[in-house]
Amino acid sequence: MMKKYFFTGLVTLLPLAVTVMAVMFIVNLLTKPFMGIVTHPLSSLPIESENLIRTISQILILVTIFLFTLCVGLVARRFFFKILMQMGEKLLSNIPIVNKIYKTIREIFHTLLSGEKNSLQQVVMFPFPHHGSYVLGLVSRDAPHTCSAAGNQDLVSIFVPATPNPMTGFLIMRPRSELVYLEMRSEDAIKYIVSCGVVPPKSIKELQS
Repeated sequence: MMKKYFFTGLVTLLPLAVTVMAVMFIVNLLTKPFMGIVTHPLSSLPIESENLIRTISQILILVTIFLFTLCVGLVARRFFFKILMQMGEKLLSNIPIVNKIYKTIREIFHTLLSGEKNSLQQVVMFPFPHHGSYVLGLVSRDAPHTCSAAGNQDLVSIFVPATPNPMTGFLIMRPRSELVYLEMRSEDAIKYIVSCGVVPPKSIKELQS
C-alpha cells in the first residue's frame, strides 16, 4: 500500500517539478545576460537578502523584455521598421562568423514560429536503438540531400525527445521505409514521453469520436 501511495504521489509531483524546472531554465536564460546591470543599482537599497534582490531583478528584467517585445511588435507593422530590419540583416550578413550564427537562428525560429511548415507535428515510431525495440519521434523534415545520397537511402530527419525532459533529445536520420506514421498529436506524444509512459496517448480518431 505504501508503494502504491508513493508512486501516486510521484506521478502527481513529477509533472509539476518538470514544469518548474523548465520555467526556471527559461527565466534564467532570459535574465542572466542582464543580471549585472539590474542588481548593481538594487544593491544600494536597504535589502539584505541577496536572493530577494535576484528575484526582484529577474521580475524587472522579464517585465522589461515583455514590454520591449510588445513595442517591437507594434513598430514592426510600420513600413520604415522593415527597411531598418533589412539594413540590419545586411550589416550582420557582412560580419564573418556572426552572419552564419544569425542566419541559422533566424531560419530555426522562422520555421518553428511562422507555422508555414508542419515541422515537429507528425509523430512516428521506428526501431531504436536496435531492431525489436521502438521509440517515438517527431518528424522535422526530409534529411539533407547530401545525407540521403551518401547513405543511398531516402532519409528523414527525426527529433527524439528525452525522458523525462523533452527539451533535450537526439536528432536521428532514418530511412523512410522504417518509419511507422501514427495518428497521434505531437503534444500527446510529448505527454507520453514526459510521463515515462504512464499517461497513454490517444489517437486522433479517439479524440474526434
